[in-house]
Amino acid sequence: MAYIPRSMRGAPLGIVVIVSVIVLVRSLVVVPAGHVGLRDLFGTVSEKPMPAGLHMVNPLATVHKLSVRTQEAKEVLDVPSQEGLVVKIDVSLLFSLDASQAPAVYKTIGPRYVDIVVTPLLRSTVRGTTSGYEAKALYTSARDSIATQIKTILTPRLLERGIRSENLLLRSITLPSVLAAAIERKLEAEQHAEQMKFVLEKERQEADRKRIEAQGIADYQTIVNKGLNDLILRWKGIEATKELASSPNAKIVVVGAGKDGLPLILGQ
Repeated sequence: MAYIPRSMRGAPLGIVVIVSVIVLVRSLVVVPAGHVGLRDLFGTVSEKPMPAGLHMVNPLATVHKLSVRTQEAKEVLDVPSQEGLVVKIDVSLLFSLDASQAPAVYKTIGPRYVDIVVTPLLRSTVRGTTSGYEAKALYTSARDSIATQIKTILTPRLLERGIRSENLLLRSITLPSVLAAAIERKLEAEQHAEQMKFVLEKERQEADRKRIEAQGIADYQTIVNKGLNDLILRWKGIEATKELASSPNAKIVVVGAGKDGLPLILGQ
């Protein structure tokens, strides 16, 4: 029987232990939060993605981890308007990978699906939509409706490829300097016109107020003039004379000597 050195007698057991540890380590896979895992065994990708957590897999398989978190695709594009002007648009798309479609996305597109699908579709949809609007519409109130239209067109296109569109934001729009200046002047003119309408309406209301006030004064004078006559005036004069005559001040009252027969009061 061949002699085996004492130092090598435990080598096979040690190798088995090391191999076992390596196999165990390769069999345990952690899928981080916000991701799904795809088992790939010699080119065959599992149809069911693994959720976040610890998993036991075939040590010969490779696990690809794809994010299902919300992502942002930013683009600064020079896009055409309806009249052929070039407008610069800064746009952001918020999207996420549909976890249930992750295996199909990996097999048909690959892990670079953002560069291959999301970005090109975003660019083409933005350019196709803005070409139907005048440049001034991009700069004014139609901006929100344009963003909504872009998202409406883009959402089903991305969903076909396993990607969900969450929101689309037009962060900024830059027009050619000449056109921007012309639009600014027009907006200022419109604001000035609205201000003048307000001023004219205020003046019209003030004129109506003064007209009503003057009519009231005229009506009052008419009523007073109709109610006054010589007899009433004489009666009022007599009442006033009586009140003055009864006052303690010294005076001389001449009855019937005044104009229209009213008494005269002469101070002493």
